[in-house]
Amino acid sequence: MKITKEQVEHVANLARLTLTEEEKERLTVEMENIIAFADKLNELDTTGVEPTAHAIPIQNVFREDVVETSFDREKILQNAPSQEDGCFKVPKIVE
Repeated sequence: MKITKEQVEHVANLARLTLTEEEKERLTVEMENIIAFADKLNELDTTGVEPTAHAIPIQNVFREDVVETSFDREKILQNAPSQEDGCFKVPKIVE
């Protein structure tokens, strides 16, 4: 697919970018190369390949989410310098 300098200018305008003439020329060539590569990938036969397939098998390494009892609130707050309504009380820093 042929990319024109006007299309690059349009995309740059949408992105609120100011480009020099040299940058426009360079980006025109680079965008053509990117689209040519994507077209080449479209030629591959991907029948039977799941969209989320990986080259190597991977698995989730996180532990199971298990509900456990929480810490005792009174025990946690016993060393707090100041507390109010079962929460830590801190000095106000924003007026």
